[in-house]
Amino acid sequence: MSGPWTVEILARNGEVLHRQRALSLPIRLGRAYDNDFILDDEYAAAHHAVIEQDADGKLLMRDLGTRNGLNHGRKRVARLLLDGDTVVRMGHTSLRVRAADFPVPAELLDRTMHGWEGVLPGVLGVLLAGLVALLVTWLLDAQPFELLNYVLAPSAGIGAALLWSSMWAFVNRLFGRYTRLGRHLFIFGCGMAALVGFRLLASILAYAYSFEWLTRYGSHAVVATIAGIIYFHLATIKPPLRRRLRAICAGAAVLASCLVLIVNQQRHGRLADELYMAVLLPPELRASPDATVADYMGRVDAMRKELDAERAAPSAAGGN
Repeated sequence: MSGPWTVEILARNGEVLHRQRALSLPIRLGRAYDNDFILDDEYAAAHHAVIEQDADGKLLMRDLGTRNGLNHGRKRVARLLLDGDTVVRMGHTSLRVRAADFPVPAELLDRTMHGWEGVLPGVLGVLLAGLVALLVTWLLDAQPFELLNYVLAPSAGIGAALLWSSMWAFVNRLFGRYTRLGRHLFIFGCGMAALVGFRLLASILAYAYSFEWLTRYGSHAVVATIAGIIYFHLATIKPPLRRRLRAICAGAAVLASCLVLIVNQQRHGRLADELYMAVLLPPELRASPDATVADYMGRVDAMRKELDAERAAPSAAGGN
């Protein structure tokens, strides 16, 4: 290790809060103003530690007889050999020392769409959340028109968007240096639009072409969409971990879908969310051919025979 050396103060998540270069050794650390590196920490001593080279030319940090000492990992130490990744806690301050020849990783490929940062995606996300809430209220409204309902609905949607996105922005600031509130608002708005859009499209296709499974197993699409929303939030916070995050979110979605199937089987005795397709739309949307009355009565007769056979089976078993 060769100088000059850089002393870095770290946050709990490993983010560098402050750097200061020292041109020569030893480097004295503490709260007093005659130190080479001044610590703004009331739990550090006036002269807390010194960094110097040992007989082998390695960097050594030595405690100067303080009450709180030096802590590495979960152990208190009197002296500690330092490499570029050794983190030492002094009082409430975590720091490390790196030499000028310490290797740094290669630059990351910038995949950020900088045009979609800040106000623009945030405004679009808020508008999407409000419009989706307004659309859902209109679709479910079976009462006489009341203006208050259509004022409260977008307000609730926008409030939910701000609350949800603020939580992710806080996590983003904690683990990724920036808040990126606009991006998180946009992700939430697009996610809500995708949820409602799929529900409407699935209902129309299920009614038009008799694809009952689209509505009877619709909860799995909801699970997949929510997993996608969470993935994009996490990928915004940690872009280099996209592949790992995709695997984690996909696994969580599969697990949640399995839990939905298990709960449906335990509660209702079936895997589907509903016993039959309950979607009723205008007849003009029907695209599949209608079944004749004769076909319907034939299926009823076949069902009656099965039910009669099931009724007769317990009676026969009881008679034996």
